[in-house]
Amino acid sequence: MAKEKKPKYYVVWKGRETGIYTSWDACKKQVDGFDGAQYKSFPTQQAANLAFQQNYFDFVAANKQANTLPITWDELPIQQQPVKDALAVDAACSGNPGKMEYRGVDVLSGAELFRQGPFDEGTNNVGEFLALVHGLALLKKMNSHMPVYTDSMNAIAWIKQKKCKTKLERTANNAVIFDLIARAEKWLMENSNYNTILKWETKLWGEIPADFGRK
Repeated sequence: MAKEKKPKYYVVWKGRETGIYTSWDACKKQVDGFDGAQYKSFPTQQAANLAFQQNYFDFVAANKQANTLPITWDELPIQQQPVKDALAVDAACSGNPGKMEYRGVDVLSGAELFRQGPFDEGTNNVGEFLALVHGLALLKKMNSHMPVYTDSMNAIAWIKQKKCKTKLERTANNAVIFDLIARAEKWLMENSNYNTILKWETKLWGEIPADFGRK
């Protein structure tokens, strides 16, 4: 006798229409192709109701501590799901230039593996570049072969060129950032073999797990 399929409830915090849906098809209509969609499935309506009352990023932070995935990736076809045994990196900057920081997060567990900053007079692009190099160097030191996700095409291009192509001007306040850039470029020149870099598909998976949640 076939097992009865348990119902699921889907919270959409950000999509075409926010709310709670009782089928994946209904949820998918709200989030599929929607830039920065925020959604998750729940086993009970009560859990969904409680989650929907929270801010999405507050909910994500709480669930990262519980080692749960913030995005309902398993609802996607297998070929469209992200690699979960991976490192995700991201940066945040308040102003341009402004206070910049970056970090790396384990995709599966949500555990933060490193964080640097904040540094004065940085840019988001520089932070994305430094985060990616930091992640690659850390994984090589750990002898880990997991891929690294970034949502920055600029960072990927700069890594390929082994050069941070920033237009940011060096000042006394951001000298430490330029020291980090020099170290990152030196590492790239000395290490031609490093882990696979993958582009995080925000439209499909939501914000990258290393996102600082300040959008």
